[in-house]
Amino acid sequence: MMKYQEDDYLLLSGIQHYSFCPRQWALIHIEEQWSENYLTSSGRIMHNKAHNGEAVEKRGGIIIFRALKVSSSELGISGECDIVEFHKSDSGILLNGYDDLWLPFPVEYKRGKTKLEDCDRLQLCAQAICLEEMLCVKIEKGALFYGETRRREIVVFTQELRGELKGIVQRMHEMFKRKHTPKVTKGKYCKSCSLKELCMIGLEESAKLSVTRYLEVHLK
Repeated sequence: MMKYQEDDYLLLSGIQHYSFCPRQWALIHIEEQWSENYLTSSGRIMHNKAHNGEAVEKRGGIIIFRALKVSSSELGISGECDIVEFHKSDSGILLNGYDDLWLPFPVEYKRGKTKLEDCDRLQLCAQAICLEEMLCVKIEKGALFYGETRRREIVVFTQELRGELKGIVQRMHEMFKRKHTPKVTKGKYCKSCSLKELCMIGLEESAKLSVTRYLEVHLK
């Protein structure tokens, strides 16, 4: 199995961007463009709240790690988890300074509410795979906490979800290596995109090029 070098690692958070819209991911992670709106601002506030507190604490029989750095040489990604809870489990691992065995349970904080699309679930699954590789343990599930509903959505890391994730990460690496930004494709997701105005400039430029090409062909 191919292993990536650390210099080739992509940001884990980009998985959510890519699965939402490959062009958005390329604008952010290849062209290094960014624009914030009220949605991204509220999301950032949610993450800051998740990280607000002691880096490690024990609460109600659960050990909580905040802003835990993770990476995977198999996927070629790195980033951090909002929260990783460690629950007592016979299939868990030893933790330095604690008795018993503990099983990781990643929790990602998101604004809004649960989605039909898997973009958030894929990001959480990537965190789990990083933890599995780092800690040599199997993680079956985690949770997404949504700010609007104030509820957790339990996510099971199925083989289908893992397979979809690996395909997406592979395409991300290929696109990043080529430094390729996809053309504009409009969809309902454009309304909530913080890069909509920057992206639409690309759409206008593409339209101009298309008209120019049309005239060239027919004049000939």
